[in-house]
Amino acid sequence: MSSVMPEAQYGSFHALRSLVRQRDPRERCELCGAGLRTEHQHLFEPVARTLMCTCDACAVLFHAHGETRYKRVPRRIRGIRNFQLTDVQWDDLMIPIGMAFFLKSSVEERVLAFYPGPAGATESTASLTAWHQIVQQNHILDRIEPDVEALLANRLEHSRTGEGGEYYLVPVDKCYQLVGLIRSQWRGLSGGTEVWKQIGAFFDELKARASWESAHA
Repeated sequence: MSSVMPEAQYGSFHALRSLVRQRDPRERCELCGAGLRTEHQHLFEPVARTLMCTCDACAVLFHAHGETRYKRVPRRIRGIRNFQLTDVQWDDLMIPIGMAFFLKSSVEERVLAFYPGPAGATESTASLTAWHQIVQQNHILDRIEPDVEALLANRLEHSRTGEGGEYYLVPVDKCYQLVGLIRSQWRGLSGGTEVWKQIGAFFDELKARASWESAHA
């Protein structure tokens, strides 16, 4: 009997083998295993401060608030107009650069402050006593969703020129995205041209997607 595979059969076998070897490039839902789109939902685990990628069907089973192990991360982005923050208050927060994010931890029952850098996110060692005064001046901060929403402050332009400053209430996964961007793209002592270009694009996207509210609302 000839051991040679017929051409048509070989072609079918070769196509099947190619499909088996191909890996699905999509991310998978960490709860059910379903394939995910590039833009997908996240759950946040407050104790470990970790994110889980999830599909829409699994995400709707969770809420952004309440005493649950996982909290659904909201999708909304809110730009803040007329935000009040002096240089003295910023210095009191012990943030050494012109960028940081702040979130309310339900586990530690306090506000946590982080600033991104080449090594990742570093937590500020400040007592954050200045935070209460900042909240009094910007009532919108009373409505931050604990654990899953953060105040993201971009004062890089202010640090250079003394003018400007951008403030947003964002989903916590956006903060993680910014930290990952800086960590992966930073080159040398100054970061390099590419990382600053991508940081600019990140905040341009936030501005374009944000709904805008007054800091005093």
